[in-house]
Amino acid sequence: MENSNIEQFFEEELQMFADNEQIDSFRGQFLGMHPYEQASFFIEMPKETRLKIYTYLSPEETADVMEHIELDDIKPLFTEMDPRFAAMVLAEMATDDAVDILNELEKDVVVSLLTLMDDKNASEIKELLHYEEKSAGSIMTTEFISVYEHKTVREVMQFLKAEAPEAETIYYLYVVDEDKHLVGVLSLRDLIISEPDVQIAEMMSEKVLSVSVAKDQEDVAQMIRDYDFLAMPVVDFQNHLLGIITVDDILDVMEEEASEDYSMLAGVSDMDRPKDSAFISAKKRLPWLVILLFLGILTASLIGQFERTLEQVSVLAIFIPLIAGMAGNTGTQALAVAVRGITTGDYGKQGKMKLVAREAGTGLINGIVCGILITVIVYFWQDDFFLGVLVGLSIMATLVIATLAGALVPMLMDRLKIDPAVASGPFITTINDIISVLIYFGLATTFMQYLV
Repeated sequence: MENSNIEQFFEEELQMFADNEQIDSFRGQFLGMHPYEQASFFIEMPKETRLKIYTYLSPEETADVMEHIELDDIKPLFTEMDPRFAAMVLAEMATDDAVDILNELEKDVVVSLLTLMDDKNASEIKELLHYEEKSAGSIMTTEFISVYEHKTVREVMQFLKAEAPEAETIYYLYVVDEDKHLVGVLSLRDLIISEPDVQIAEMMSEKVLSVSVAKDQEDVAQMIRDYDFLAMPVVDFQNHLLGIITVDDILDVMEEEASEDYSMLAGVSDMDRPKDSAFISAKKRLPWLVILLFLGILTASLIGQFERTLEQVSVLAIFIPLIAGMAGNTGTQALAVAVRGITTGDYGKQGKMKLVAREAGTGLINGIVCGILITVIVYFWQDDFFLGVLVGLSIMATLVIATLAGALVPMLMDRLKIDPAVASGPFITTINDIISVLIYFGLATTFMQYLV
């Protein structure tokens, strides 16, 4: 039996156990699955089946499932649960995951759930909810291990045994002074191999990297990637340790940012989801299309300005799509390189200048090669050498300018503190259409005497 058939068989069996209220059989099979598999099964079930499953599982078991469900799918699950049970589930989840879920819910639902929650958990969640979205504070967790610098290894090991089950990670131990200032860090390995009576202050590393609670999540992801950390401490402006950001949260951030950048490059305000209706998908795509429609009208009106040129040499119309298409293609290539370089931080201030110089050289080389090639082709095709030269020069100038535009526009947006991915492929393509039309017909009008 193939894997897909086996999975389908187990899912059908699980649903049968749930629907027939065979609680022990359901729990035995369901809890033996990986939480990811549990989550996949959970969201595929009809609401009636899920309502029964909530009564079969404890809040802690349900929390494990919820932590593996995509945020796009989470809202209907928490609104269909009994509010008291939902509050208990949130209390069992990692604080940062609970905050992510609450950010997806309506404000009145959030207030209701926090009211039903115990004071300690509600207080921790409220604290994180206050931080600006997509900041370090909004994705950090407060479930971490911090130790005092005056403690000994023996004391810290005893402390770890008691606190480790509740912590997000124990691979890094962050050292604080009496006022909760972050003063150092040590690894679990360092702790294990040290003598029991050694003081933490003697063995910790004082060179500890941290991020501000207000720092953008994309910058945090960049730091964790550059330093290969499993976690990063988060501090306030006075260097008090507030929480940590773990690598699993950063993977979610990187996926979110990549999806956002890709959707912008494609000219979509937000990436379509499998469950979106045609109306919702159209609503996301329409704003860009309307903008591009008006830019297209501008392109058409520019061509109209050269109507007399076209009347005199109608063969010029044949090459409009060719020149415009080449401009769009090379501009999009340069755009992709520039946006990636900016978002990953590969280019510093000097690096950006080198990128512009490189793209200018690339555009010039490509322009010369394509220009010579099209000159020869047009000469033999139309038996008109000067027409070939005109098209070749237009292609060469267009490729140089379009390549530079593709590199410079996202850099300009980055300088203006606008996401460079907003310089989407369709937007750059349309702008380069306008540039190519102006170059082509400008040259044709200037040298009309050689064409007629």
